[in-house]
Amino acid sequence: MNEFRPFRQSDAARIGHIAQRKANGSAFLRITIALAIVVAILALPSDFTDFSEVRFPLEVAAVALLASVLAGLGFSLLRIAVTLLLAAMLFLKLADIGTGTAFQRPFNPYLDLKILTDGWNLLSGSVGITEAAGIICAGLLAWLFVAVVLYWSLGGFLRLSGEVRRKAALVSGAVLLIGLAALAVQNADRRTLGVEADAASYFVNRIAMVKDSIADLARFEDELKQDPVTAGPHFSALAGTDVVLVFVESYGRSAIEDPRYAAVLNSRLTSVENEIEAAGLQARSGWLTSPTVGGISWLAHGTLLSGLWVNNQGRYDRMITSERKSLNNLFRSSGWRTTAVMPAITLDWPEAGYFGYDSIHAAAGLGYRGKPFNWVTMPDQFTLEAFERLERQARDEPGHKPVMAEMALISSHAPWTPLPSLVDWDRIGDGAVFNAQAESGDPPSVVWADPNRVRAQYLTSIDYTIETLGSYMARYGKNTLFILLGDHQPASIVTGEGASRDAPMHIVTGNPDLLKRLDGWNWQKGMIPLPSTPVYRMDEFRRKLVESFD
Repeated sequence: MNEFRPFRQSDAARIGHIAQRKANGSAFLRITIALAIVVAILALPSDFTDFSEVRFPLEVAAVALLASVLAGLGFSLLRIAVTLLLAAMLFLKLADIGTGTAFQRPFNPYLDLKILTDGWNLLSGSVGITEAAGIICAGLLAWLFVAVVLYWSLGGFLRLSGEVRRKAALVSGAVLLIGLAALAVQNADRRTLGVEADAASYFVNRIAMVKDSIADLARFEDELKQDPVTAGPHFSALAGTDVVLVFVESYGRSAIEDPRYAAVLNSRLTSVENEIEAAGLQARSGWLTSPTVGGISWLAHGTLLSGLWVNNQGRYDRMITSERKSLNNLFRSSGWRTTAVMPAITLDWPEAGYFGYDSIHAAAGLGYRGKPFNWVTMPDQFTLEAFERLERQARDEPGHKPVMAEMALISSHAPWTPLPSLVDWDRIGDGAVFNAQAESGDPPSVVWADPNRVRAQYLTSIDYTIETLGSYMARYGKNTLFILLGDHQPASIVTGEGASRDAPMHIVTGNPDLLKRLDGWNWQKGMIPLPSTPVYRMDEFRRKLVESFD
């Protein structure tokens, strides 16, 4: 005969206790996830290459304390605020890592949001539109996933029993007090105790960065009003001489002086020097400090051509709407026909109106029918040959004005694969001769998996461009002043941390009287500037060129 024991109140208490223990266990798991995410975001360094300053973030104890004592609307507001602030901090720190790696500076929300489309163009041109979209979507989804998980896991505090929440509040409060005391001692004795509380200062500094950018634009307005160069005409000493100004992508001082590259590049520059001397040309070489590093080449172009220090997008946008005469415009008003040869321009280029070109040869107008080299639309040798064909074939005809050309060579632009090589100038044709080269080599995903491979590819690309320029000048150097310069140093993966922002410049001509006018610059004879050769800022070049050749 079965007997049934009556259900007692103690049984209900035991069942409730078991349920609460399970609820506390589930809540602790969620809380652990929440606090781990908080610690990870707060401790993540903005400079991904340096973890030496990673500290335990004291703010996590404050979050745990508030989440343990608040309920109802107060807890809901805390949950939303913590999620939004940490999601914003994660976005900014990841952006810092990106801009730090590429440009060696932190992300500036006020200025850098304007160049996102350029980042997309570079990424999609390097890895393909589908792959680029996949990378961006994956990154955004991962960021959103972290924010959602953080919001959900913070809800674990509400599932704790009242007694456990009180204990959690006591523990969190104790950790917070100990941490604050440690910070006080650290600040007093300048010792590192392994704790830090800087979330507020991180946002304060970012807001200050935006305020400084706005103030900088106000200072730039004053700079626009002061021009040491008069309207002209100028360059009387260059009368009848073509002037060819060539920017070489990512050609920085490290290419000549870094031991990893110096042997190859110095040998190439010596070879070029011998080649152009055999053709009756001479060179002077020195250094210019660029306003940018790793990319955003148009800031260097704008700085050199305007004589203004254009080190951010805000200054550049204001420059192109100003009345400041560019170097191109100064030549144009002095009797030269001005042209731009821009193989990287594949979209509309409205800012070109500022510079004062009589003609513009963008990628589509250069006649290249070969295959692209990833993001690079065509090899530098084709660009140079196209310039000769389009602008200089008729230069000996009566009434033909001398040309002042601005050109941007891009074979040394990342991702540095595939890489071209020099071919016979008479075989260039429509560029189909380069197709085999464009299909050779590993894809960027393979090259960029190995930093040493990246550096080797970079070196090969610069070596190719310098070799091509030497051959070009020896072939087409008659009655021409060549001004060759790097636009900026490459990214830190190539140069290492702490590299200068200097780029080489070479001025080449067959007229020794013109080079004599540069004696006051104290630049080095030949193609290799010395470490002691004077360095000028890129914004000084416009004035110095005018003064030297007036």
